[in-house]
Amino acid sequence: MIDGTSAFLEGVVRTATPLAFAALGETVTERSGIINIGLEGSIIAGALGAVVGAGYGGVWAGFAFAAVCGCAVAAIFALFAVTLRADQIISGTAVTLLALGGTGTLYRVLYGSAGAALNTPTLDPASIPLLSRIPVVGRALFVQPSITYVLYVLVPVVMWWTYRTHAGLGLRAIGENPAAATAAGIRAKKVQFLAVLFGGLLGGISGGTLVLAQAGTFVEGMSAGRGFIAIAIVVLGRWNPLGAALAALVFGAASALQFFFQATGSNLPYQLFLAFPYVLTLVALAATHGRTNSPAALGRQDFEQS
Repeated sequence: MIDGTSAFLEGVVRTATPLAFAALGETVTERSGIINIGLEGSIIAGALGAVVGAGYGGVWAGFAFAAVCGCAVAAIFALFAVTLRADQIISGTAVTLLALGGTGTLYRVLYGSAGAALNTPTLDPASIPLLSRIPVVGRALFVQPSITYVLYVLVPVVMWWTYRTHAGLGLRAIGENPAAATAAGIRAKKVQFLAVLFGGLLGGISGGTLVLAQAGTFVEGMSAGRGFIAIAIVVLGRWNPLGAALAALVFGAASALQFFFQATGSNLPYQLFLAFPYVLTLVALAATHGRTNSPAALGRQDFEQS
């Protein structure tokens, strides 16, 4: 039973990792008052970028190119939503559709029908001595691909930056009252643009994690709604980096349940467990409706900026 629990927890952390990367970046983006519905596009672009980069320069080149691709998609969204002040929901939806269609087309052009599965290197789990021997949770937390350990470091760093630095204070000020922040000398539009790029960068790494630490190849549409789930995670985590990481574990557990029940020989339809993360997304959004302390200017575009 302990082995089964440990295996389940390993699956939870593994599944939660790409969600946590995407949600962490989106937390910073939404703290600036911008909601990036195009996050799904950054994730799928990062997944394709990871395949291309890893094929030429290895795993870490794959992650670097994934980050660049995710950032590029976010830049398109930022151009419309931040610079041109277009509707954020419509712009994000258009960017997502563009990325989903574009990545599928590029993949077929680059790799044809043979695909890239045999050419893509992946990360193996790396064990941290001593910590991996902790009962039950040791293997789950400390026998993971090294990109997961990057996430462990990134969460407290982003948390510290958001709440303990002048730049983080400025970011949060823009999300609450952008006009006042601009009057105080903060270049709100520039900060928002950079926040969107940061969110896209981590979204790209999220897609890279799907390929280089999990699937080992690219499949059209493999982001499978993770960008929208990440946005729900931000809400459940109350726009707090640590809260988002913990909420990602909840959604990771929902996704890992399907593998757990299949391994135990359950006769329940596996489609039920495939749907569970998306059902949980709806439940989480409904349960927090009217009781969240979102940034006051989130989604707004009716103010003057420098």
